[in-house]
Amino acid sequence: MRVFLDLMWYFKSKKWRYIFAVATLVAVALLALIPPQIVGFTINAIHHHTLTQGQLLEWLLIIAGAALFSYGFRYVWRWLLFGAAIDLSTTLRERLFHHFTQMSPQFYQTKRVGDLMAHATNDIQAVEQTAMEGILTLVDSITTGTVVISTMAITISWQLTIVALLPMPVMAFATSRYGKILHHRFDKAQAAFSDLNDRVQENLSGVRVIKAFGQEEIEIGEFIALSQDVVNKNYAVAKIDALFDPTIQIIVGVSYFLSVAVGAYFVAHGRLSIGGLTTFTMYLGQLIWPMLAFGWLFNIVERGHASYDRIQTLFAIKPDIVDHPGATASPISGDIEYNVVRFNYPGVMRATLADLQFTVRRGQTLGVVGRTGSGKTTLLRLLLREFDIEGGHIAIGGVSIDAAKKETLRAAIAYVPQDHFLFSATIAENIAFARPRASQNDIERAARIAGVHDDIVRFPDGYATVVGERGVTLSGGQKQRISIARALLLDAEILILDDSLSAVDARTEAHILDSLRQERTGRTTLIASHRLSAIQHANLIVVLDGGKVAERGAHVDLMQRDGLYAAMYQRQQLEELVEEGGMRA
Repeated sequence: MRVFLDLMWYFKSKKWRYIFAVATLVAVALLALIPPQIVGFTINAIHHHTLTQGQLLEWLLIIAGAALFSYGFRYVWRWLLFGAAIDLSTTLRERLFHHFTQMSPQFYQTKRVGDLMAHATNDIQAVEQTAMEGILTLVDSITTGTVVISTMAITISWQLTIVALLPMPVMAFATSRYGKILHHRFDKAQAAFSDLNDRVQENLSGVRVIKAFGQEEIEIGEFIALSQDVVNKNYAVAKIDALFDPTIQIIVGVSYFLSVAVGAYFVAHGRLSIGGLTTFTMYLGQLIWPMLAFGWLFNIVERGHASYDRIQTLFAIKPDIVDHPGATASPISGDIEYNVVRFNYPGVMRATLADLQFTVRRGQTLGVVGRTGSGKTTLLRLLLREFDIEGGHIAIGGVSIDAAKKETLRAAIAYVPQDHFLFSATIAENIAFARPRASQNDIERAARIAGVHDDIVRFPDGYATVVGERGVTLSGGQKQRISIARALLLDAEILILDDSLSAVDARTEAHILDSLRQERTGRTTLIASHRLSAIQHANLIVVLDGGKVAERGAHVDLMQRDGLYAAMYQRQQLEELVEEGGMRA
């Protein structure tokens, strides 16, 4: 029952709704007492030949009135109780989604997407059932059971009531035992569903790779194995779940047997009337639901408890990157100063970046080059404050990025990552993602700068073309350029292009770079690239090697030094000549 205490924060926020729902449930329980009493009175009147037509009509009208009021109250408690439970699931999903948006990349490196989706769907649904059916069964079993048992003891026979309740301790012990086992097995079943969900998500996202390598049968086999594991674990849950009703039915049967046997003895010895025994057995019939509800309650509560624990485990993970006390919300701009003594990713001993010191003047373009794994992307991600630096600092306009609010920092930066993610929406909506109210002219202008406008207008629906999930209907170059257009539409103080021109040809690359120089005068641009043609126009080029600055300077200066940069440039020039020769041949 601890899950009810865990959810008390929500019950308190909706206390009047729950109070009225409980009140109507109590009213329904009280109204349910009327028909058995009238049936008992009627049987006694018939037995004593005192029943009149007027009296019978009066009792029938009372039963009809009780049924009518009961109908109205049942509608009200369902509306109040079930509506509140749906609000709870909405609140939890909103909190969970907000929590996800606050987490750093490290969180998503350790958590699987399918598992997170399972938390936001199945687990929250189980908690919703606890706040819905759980509260219903808890209140209804307690109120109905208490009211009915009290009425049986007070108005009919307290001795017979005690006899009827003798099997109840057995039921309490059995349901408690079943509940503990159910909690353990349901937790395993939910974890298995998370594994299955994650595999489905990965396979759908990577379906092209699976087909390209002919791995369909292997993936199908692994999916079947995971699916069977989910089935087996849910079978284990169902085996315990199936024990509740038979156990309760046996106990109810024993209670009926004792009640009728002892009740008949009381009637035979004049200690109870036939009508009283009839009323008692009808009340005992009304106790079947509270008994079943009590067993069902353990089932629902243990499922909700297991799921809520899984959700709380996520909430307990605190964001790695948070605003420091006194962080400024004022817009930041100016020179970008890097002073990184040492940076290594969490859990990694080797430094990814070290002894990194340089300054990018406002309005300049920085080019970052180096071999694969040299730390180019890490250098750019640190400016976004995706990770905190323990040794050193990064500042913009003399303000450390740690001293600015995250929203303020990221509002000053437009970022085009290596992974060009597009949403299942129109091309216009993808470009206007960060500025949903942008005009069509602004959207098209950004697309022209990014060199993708001509491609878009050739589509049958133009900017209204709906791209597939993650942009699967577009080429790699089109996705890259749409991502660039999305960043350019922000017109941010700082633009970061992380190897964002790798999938376009040399002519398109030159067009985009020329457009950027013209459109971003006075604003800072940072470009990381493997292709040196993308950064040779930069005011400052930083060459990384093993996470350290091997060389720095403008293109001309670096070529004159005849060092690492010059070697890279000459090799790429040679590769381009070989490619051109191959094409001519």
